[in-house]
Amino acid sequence: MNFGICKLSLVPVRREPSDKSEMISQLVFGECYQVLQTQEKWLQIQNAADDYEGWIDFKQHFPVTDTYFQEWKNEKHARSMDVVQTVSGTDGVTPIGLGSVLPFFDGMTIRVGDEKMLYNGRATNPNLPYRENFLQKIALQFKKAPYLWGGKSIFGIDCSGFVQQVYGLCGYQLRRDAYQQVVHGQEVHFVAQSRPGDVAFFDNDEGRIIHVGLVLEDQKIIHASGEVRIDQLDHYGIYNRDAKRYSHKLRIIKRILE
Repeated sequence: MNFGICKLSLVPVRREPSDKSEMISQLVFGECYQVLQTQEKWLQIQNAADDYEGWIDFKQHFPVTDTYFQEWKNEKHARSMDVVQTVSGTDGVTPIGLGSVLPFFDGMTIRVGDEKMLYNGRATNPNLPYRENFLQKIALQFKKAPYLWGGKSIFGIDCSGFVQQVYGLCGYQLRRDAYQQVVHGQEVHFVAQSRPGDVAFFDNDEGRIIHVGLVLEDQKIIHASGEVRIDQLDHYGIYNRDAKRYSHKLRIIKRILE
Protein backbone atom coordinates (compact mmCIF):
# COMPACT_ATOMS: atom_id res chain seq x y z
CA MET A 1 0.00 0.00 0.00
CA ASN A 2 1.08 3.61 -0.52
CA PHE A 3 0.19 4.86 2.95
CA GLY A 4 1.18 3.96 6.48
CA ILE A 5 0.96 4.88 10.15
CA CYS A 6 3.55 4.74 12.91
CA LYS A 7 2.47 1.92 15.21
CA LEU A 8 5.61 1.97 17.36
CA SER A 9 6.55 4.51 20.02
CA LEU A 10 9.12 6.04 17.63
CA VAL A 11 10.48 5.28 14.16
CA PRO A 12 13.72 6.90 12.97
CA VAL A 13 13.52 8.84 9.70
CA ARG A 14 16.89 8.87 7.91
CA ARG A 15 18.36 11.14 5.26
CA GLU A 16 19.37 8.22 3.03
CA PRO A 17 18.17 4.58 2.76
CA SER A 18 20.77 3.17 5.15
CA ASP A 19 21.02 2.28 8.84
CA LYS A 20 24.25 4.30 8.86
CA SER A 21 22.61 7.45 7.49
CA GLU A 22 21.91 10.31 9.89
CA MET A 23 18.53 10.46 11.58
CA ILE A 24 16.88 13.69 10.41
CA SER A 25 13.55 13.20 12.20
CA GLN A 26 11.29 10.64 13.83
CA LEU A 27 7.76 9.43 13.42
CA VAL A 28 5.90 9.33 16.72
CA PHE A 29 3.12 6.87 17.42
CA GLY A 30 -0.03 7.69 15.47
CA GLU A 31 1.55 9.83 12.73
CA CYS A 32 0.47 8.96 9.18
CA TYR A 33 2.64 9.13 6.09
CA GLN A 34 2.64 8.54 2.36
CA VAL A 35 5.13 6.16 0.74
CA LEU A 36 6.90 7.94 -2.13
CA GLN A 37 9.18 5.14 -3.33
CA THR A 38 10.85 1.92 -2.24
CA GLN A 39 14.51 0.92 -2.40
CA GLU A 40 15.37 -2.59 -1.26
CA LYS A 41 14.34 -2.67 2.41
CA TRP A 42 13.74 1.07 2.65
CA LEU A 43 10.71 3.28 2.09
CA GLN A 44 10.93 6.96 1.28
CA ILE A 45 8.03 8.59 3.10
CA GLN A 46 6.39 11.98 3.49
CA ASN A 47 4.90 12.79 6.89
CA ALA A 48 1.25 13.73 6.44
CA ALA A 49 1.36 16.29 9.25
CA ASP A 50 4.30 18.46 8.12
CA ASP A 51 5.26 17.11 4.65
CA TYR A 52 8.75 16.17 5.90
CA GLU A 53 10.48 13.53 3.78
CA GLY A 54 12.97 10.81 4.65
CA TRP A 55 13.58 7.07 4.71
CA ILE A 56 12.27 4.43 7.12
CA ASP A 57 12.97 0.71 7.44
CA PHE A 58 10.18 -1.31 5.77
CA LYS A 59 10.06 -3.56 8.88
CA GLN A 60 8.70 -0.56 10.79
CA HIS A 61 6.02 0.20 8.19
CA PHE A 62 2.38 -0.44 9.06
CA PRO A 63 0.15 0.01 5.98
CA VAL A 64 -3.22 1.78 6.00
CA THR A 65 -5.74 2.36 3.23
CA ASP A 66 -6.08 5.48 1.13
CA THR A 67 -9.46 6.07 2.79
CA TYR A 68 -8.00 5.90 6.30
CA PHE A 69 -5.11 8.18 5.29
CA GLN A 70 -7.48 10.83 3.93
CA GLU A 71 -9.70 10.60 7.02
CA TRP A 72 -6.62 10.98 9.22
CA LYS A 73 -5.51 14.09 7.33
CA ASN A 74 -8.95 15.69 7.64
CA GLU A 75 -9.23 15.15 11.40
CA LYS A 76 -7.73 17.09 14.33
CA HIS A 77 -6.33 14.39 16.63
CA ALA A 78 -5.82 14.31 20.37
CA ARG A 79 -2.29 13.87 21.73
CA SER A 80 -1.00 11.96 24.72
CA MET A 81 -0.19 14.23 27.67
CA ASP A 82 1.53 11.57 29.77
CA VAL A 83 5.32 11.30 29.72
CA VAL A 84 4.94 7.55 29.25
CA GLN A 85 1.70 5.68 28.60
CA THR A 86 0.53 2.57 26.76
CA VAL A 87 -1.99 1.57 24.14
CA SER A 88 -3.41 -1.93 24.09
CA GLY A 89 -4.40 -3.86 20.98
CA THR A 90 -4.61 -7.34 19.56
CA ASP A 91 -0.79 -7.57 19.41
CA GLY A 92 -0.39 -6.60 23.07
CA VAL A 93 0.74 -3.42 24.79
CA THR A 94 2.73 -0.67 23.03
CA PRO A 95 4.54 2.05 24.99
CA ILE A 96 4.01 5.61 23.76
CA GLY A 97 5.33 8.94 24.93
CA LEU A 98 4.33 12.56 25.46
CA GLY A 99 3.04 14.10 22.23
CA SER A 100 2.05 10.83 20.58
CA VAL A 101 -0.93 11.14 18.25
CA LEU A 102 -4.16 9.42 19.28
CA PRO A 103 -6.04 8.86 16.00
CA PHE A 104 -9.82 9.23 16.24
CA PHE A 105 -9.73 9.17 20.07
CA ASP A 106 -13.20 8.85 21.61
CA GLY A 107 -12.16 9.06 25.26
CA MET A 108 -11.34 5.36 25.54
CA THR A 109 -10.23 3.93 22.22
CA ILE A 110 -8.21 5.02 19.20
CA ARG A 111 -8.44 3.66 15.67
CA VAL A 112 -5.19 2.60 14.00
CA GLY A 113 -6.02 1.35 10.54
CA ASP A 114 -8.82 -1.17 11.04
CA GLU A 115 -7.84 -1.89 14.65
CA LYS A 116 -9.36 -0.39 17.77
CA MET A 117 -6.83 0.11 20.59
CA LEU A 118 -7.41 1.09 24.22
CA TYR A 119 -5.88 4.24 25.71
CA ASN A 120 -6.67 5.31 29.28
CA GLY A 121 -4.13 8.08 29.86
CA ARG A 122 -4.44 11.87 29.74
CA ALA A 123 -5.09 13.42 26.34
CA THR A 124 -5.41 16.86 24.83
CA ASN A 125 -8.69 18.13 23.42
CA PRO A 126 -7.82 19.44 19.94
CA ASN A 127 -11.08 21.40 19.77
CA LEU A 128 -10.35 23.61 22.79
CA PRO A 129 -9.10 27.17 22.08
CA TYR A 130 -5.42 27.95 22.56
CA ARG A 131 -4.37 28.80 26.12
CA GLU A 132 -1.04 30.50 26.80
CA ASN A 133 -0.62 28.92 30.25
CA PHE A 134 -1.22 25.44 28.78
CA LEU A 135 1.61 25.94 26.27
CA GLN A 136 4.01 26.93 29.05
CA LYS A 137 2.92 23.94 31.15
CA ILE A 138 3.54 21.55 28.25
CA ALA A 139 6.90 23.13 27.40
CA LEU A 140 8.11 22.76 30.99
CA GLN A 141 7.26 19.04 30.91
CA PHE A 142 10.10 18.62 28.41
CA LYS A 143 12.64 20.31 30.70
CA LYS A 144 15.85 18.22 31.07
CA ALA A 145 15.02 16.10 28.02
CA PRO A 146 18.38 15.31 26.37
CA TYR A 147 19.26 16.89 23.03
CA LEU A 148 19.18 14.47 20.11
CA TRP A 149 19.62 15.52 16.48
CA GLY A 150 16.40 14.60 14.66
CA GLY A 151 14.63 13.66 17.89
CA LYS A 152 10.97 14.36 18.70
CA SER A 153 10.69 12.52 22.03
CA ILE A 154 11.04 13.56 25.66
CA PHE A 155 13.85 10.98 25.77
CA GLY A 156 15.76 12.74 22.97
CA ILE A 157 14.75 15.87 21.09
CA ASP A 158 16.24 18.63 18.95
CA CYS A 159 15.39 22.33 19.09
CA SER A 160 12.83 22.40 16.28
CA GLY A 161 11.37 19.03 17.29
CA PHE A 162 10.77 20.45 20.76
CA VAL A 163 8.97 23.53 19.43
CA GLN A 164 6.97 21.43 16.96
CA GLN A 165 5.87 18.97 19.65
CA VAL A 166 4.83 21.67 22.12
CA TYR A 167 2.79 23.47 19.48
CA GLY A 168 1.33 20.15 18.30
CA LEU A 169 0.12 19.43 21.82
CA CYS A 170 -1.58 22.85 21.69
CA GLY A 171 -3.36 21.89 18.48
CA TYR A 172 -1.19 23.81 15.99
CA GLN A 173 0.95 22.05 13.40
CA LEU A 174 4.34 23.63 12.67
CA ARG A 175 6.82 22.57 10.02
CA ARG A 176 9.70 20.33 11.10
CA ASP A 177 12.93 22.38 10.88
CA ALA A 178 13.68 25.80 12.36
CA TYR A 179 14.29 27.44 8.97
CA GLN A 180 10.85 26.16 7.88
CA GLN A 181 9.09 27.19 11.09
CA VAL A 182 10.16 30.81 10.73
CA VAL A 183 7.53 31.36 7.99
CA HIS A 184 4.73 30.97 10.58
CA GLY A 185 3.21 33.88 12.48
CA GLN A 186 3.75 37.63 12.74
CA GLU A 187 6.97 39.38 13.71
CA VAL A 188 7.39 40.73 17.25
CA HIS A 189 9.77 43.67 16.88
CA PHE A 190 11.23 43.86 20.38
CA VAL A 191 12.07 41.25 23.02
CA ALA A 192 10.32 43.42 25.62
CA GLN A 193 7.09 43.07 23.61
CA SER A 194 7.27 39.27 23.42
CA ARG A 195 4.79 37.07 25.23
CA PRO A 196 5.03 33.52 26.59
CA GLY A 197 4.54 31.13 23.69
CA ASP A 198 6.19 33.36 21.09
CA VAL A 199 8.84 31.58 19.02
CA ALA A 200 12.39 32.99 18.86
CA PHE A 201 14.71 32.12 15.96
CA PHE A 202 18.49 32.36 15.88
CA ASP A 203 20.96 32.47 13.01
CA ASN A 204 24.64 31.85 12.31
CA ASP A 205 27.25 34.18 10.82
CA GLU A 206 25.95 33.39 7.32
CA GLY A 207 22.42 34.45 8.31
CA ARG A 208 20.99 30.93 8.20
CA ILE A 209 18.36 30.01 10.82
CA ILE A 210 19.96 27.30 12.95
CA HIS A 211 18.11 27.36 16.29
CA VAL A 212 14.66 27.97 17.76
CA GLY A 213 13.10 28.19 21.21
CA LEU A 214 9.95 29.25 23.08
CA VAL A 215 9.68 32.52 24.99
CA LEU A 216 8.65 32.30 28.64
CA GLU A 217 7.80 35.01 31.17
CA ASP A 218 10.41 37.53 32.39
CA GLN A 219 12.41 37.41 29.14
CA LYS A 220 13.39 33.80 29.57
CA ILE A 221 13.49 31.15 26.88
CA ILE A 222 13.13 27.37 26.96
CA HIS A 223 15.03 25.55 24.23
CA ALA A 224 16.88 22.33 23.43
CA SER A 225 20.64 22.90 23.65
CA GLY A 226 22.43 19.94 25.23
CA GLU A 227 19.17 19.46 27.07
CA VAL A 228 15.86 21.28 27.20
CA ARG A 229 16.83 24.17 29.45
CA ILE A 230 15.79 27.68 30.47
CA ASP A 231 18.06 30.65 29.78
CA GLN A 232 17.87 34.45 29.57
CA LEU A 233 16.79 36.13 26.33
CA ASP A 234 17.63 39.67 25.27
CA HIS A 235 17.95 41.67 22.05
CA TYR A 236 21.28 40.02 21.28
CA GLY A 237 20.29 36.42 21.89
CA ILE A 238 20.41 33.63 24.47
CA TYR A 239 22.66 34.20 27.47
CA ASN A 240 23.79 30.97 29.11
CA ARG A 241 24.49 31.77 32.77
CA ASP A 242 26.30 28.46 33.30
CA ALA A 243 28.78 29.15 30.51
CA LYS A 244 28.71 32.93 31.18
CA ARG A 245 28.38 33.72 27.48
CA TYR A 246 25.87 34.11 24.68
CA SER A 247 25.16 30.78 23.01
CA HIS A 248 22.86 31.88 20.16
CA LYS A 249 22.34 35.13 18.21
CA LEU A 250 18.75 36.35 17.91
CA ARG A 251 17.37 36.79 14.40
CA ILE A 252 13.60 37.25 14.84
CA ILE A 253 10.68 36.56 17.18
CA LYS A 254 7.35 35.40 15.75
CA ARG A 255 3.90 35.30 17.35
CA ILE A 256 2.07 32.29 16.02
CA LEU A 257 -0.94 32.02 18.32
CA GLU A 258 -2.95 34.89 19.79
